[in-house]
Amino acid sequence: MYTDARQRPPWRRGLPATYILPTGFAALLAVGTMAASLHGRLDATGVLVACAIVVGVLAAVAEPTAAAPLCVVGWLTSIGFSRPPYADLRLTGTVPKHAAITLAVTGLAAVVAGSVFRQWTARVTLENVDKREPTGIDLRRQLAGAALAVVGLPLLTVALTGYKAHLNLSDDLLLYLVAVVAVTVIGGFWPAVVAAIGACLLLNWFFTEPLHTFTIAEPKNLLALVLFVTVAVAVSSVVHLAARREADASRSARETEVLLGLAQTVLGGADTPGDVLDHLTASHGGHAALLERVSGRWITVASSGVPEPKANALRFEVRPDLAMEVSGQAGTATTSLLAGYTAQAVAALDRARLRTQAAQAEALAEGDRMRTALLRAVSHDLRTPLASIKASVSSLRQTDVHWSAADEAALLADIEGSTDRLDALVGNLLDMSRLQAGALAPFLRATAIDEVAPVALRGLDGADQMLIVVPDDLPLVQADPGLLERVLANLFSNALRHSPTGQRPALRAREDSGKVVLDVVDRGPGVPAELKSRIFEPFARLDERSPGVGLGLAVAKGFAEAMGGAIVAVDTPGGGLTVRVTLPVLSSGVPAALGADQ
Repeated sequence: MYTDARQRPPWRRGLPATYILPTGFAALLAVGTMAASLHGRLDATGVLVACAIVVGVLAAVAEPTAAAPLCVVGWLTSIGFSRPPYADLRLTGTVPKHAAITLAVTGLAAVVAGSVFRQWTARVTLENVDKREPTGIDLRRQLAGAALAVVGLPLLTVALTGYKAHLNLSDDLLLYLVAVVAVTVIGGFWPAVVAAIGACLLLNWFFTEPLHTFTIAEPKNLLALVLFVTVAVAVSSVVHLAARREADASRSARETEVLLGLAQTVLGGADTPGDVLDHLTASHGGHAALLERVSGRWITVASSGVPEPKANALRFEVRPDLAMEVSGQAGTATTSLLAGYTAQAVAALDRARLRTQAAQAEALAEGDRMRTALLRAVSHDLRTPLASIKASVSSLRQTDVHWSAADEAALLADIEGSTDRLDALVGNLLDMSRLQAGALAPFLRATAIDEVAPVALRGLDGADQMLIVVPDDLPLVQADPGLLERVLANLFSNALRHSPTGQRPALRAREDSGKVVLDVVDRGPGVPAELKSRIFEPFARLDERSPGVGLGLAVAKGFAEAMGGAIVAVDTPGGGLTVRVTLPVLSSGVPAALGADQ
């Protein structure tokens, strides 16, 4: 629903004169023909009433500018066909006076009644609009057409008077019709109407017997003149409507081009309400604002352009709670175009809010998943090493049992192993929380792989089984030693856990195209191709019976990427899984230590 608009529907502003005037002239011609055929049985009052009915009905439904030509032609019809001899235009006397008053009052009353009715219906439907309407012909052309009619018709009359002996009335009619069409082509409809009426009067005065009077002796000449006016106005209407259609087509093409640009902008990703309003003001100038009703007040959601005075603003309400207010746009910003921008801006707002809600829902779902996994970890994976520690300590504290040195060593080893497992598990949980919170700030510096790898093996079960192969000429990498240690520790733990007895896992380092590649190789059962990317997700475990909560590889991936590296899983030739870490080589000229902000 639009509270303001640039154009009204035709029935709101009255039917166009281009349709009404040809219809009215034809109807008045029918009234005159009927009066002449009745040979006086329809008196002057009857003719005047018939003309008043035609003028009143058409003036009420037409745009106000059509009323004056209708009244003039109705007046000429009334005084020309009120009594024999017909077509004798006696402009003085009682009949012309009464006809002028009657038709003037009828036309004025019809215009007022039609306007009041249209304004009342506009208020009922909340359509308050301005009165501008594109005609397709600018004011300069209309003035040029009027000048041609004022100058050209008298000159044509002078020329035809000189050749009167060689021409008949039909020739004169056709030549005047050509002149009226020329005026129409240049100046449009209204100059053509004036030219048609003027040409009819000139033909009557100079070329219709008796000459130099408005009396027409031959009824056929009267019919020819009335038909001339009707045809001239009808042709003028067609030419004028063609110009209108051309202007409408041009305007529609421009609107289509603008809307296409808007669609390309939206499809290109710039689909926020601000982007839509920016496109509007960039294309048509002025100011535009998207408003939302909150608690009974309108607040601005997005705006663009320089604000204009509120008195000049137009508002488009597409929903009770959303509206777009525009002001200062160029004439190219028509109602349909502004309505399209309004719909796009509202749709962009809805999409933005849906994206926000979807992101919030995703965050809530991820939080629920994390909480569920953490509860599972606390309930099982954290309690298992704690239970083992508790049982071993309780056994050592028993006073009624004598433990041998070997038994005590076994219990202490179990306590140490469970504590290491618990420490690693809590460390991974804390590391994952840092990654999820975005609080990780790596301190990048020159790092040697052969120094970090042995440290990463400390505290791991079966650490002596891990084979580390690092070439002596391997370049330094740009990494955070602490984070790299955590990456390798998690990968070593995973490889040791899945490697079968007698087949040692290995770390093999090499340089490749300016990168250092670290392959942590095991000979375990491997991972199916469709699950290789999933193993790096938090809490992802291929086998629910496997120990741990599924955080080791997720932490390793997060830390590797935070240092500017990458991590992938590939198949080990001959069976097993290889986790490949790629880190950037420390380039020459780079400082030995790089801050976290680099």
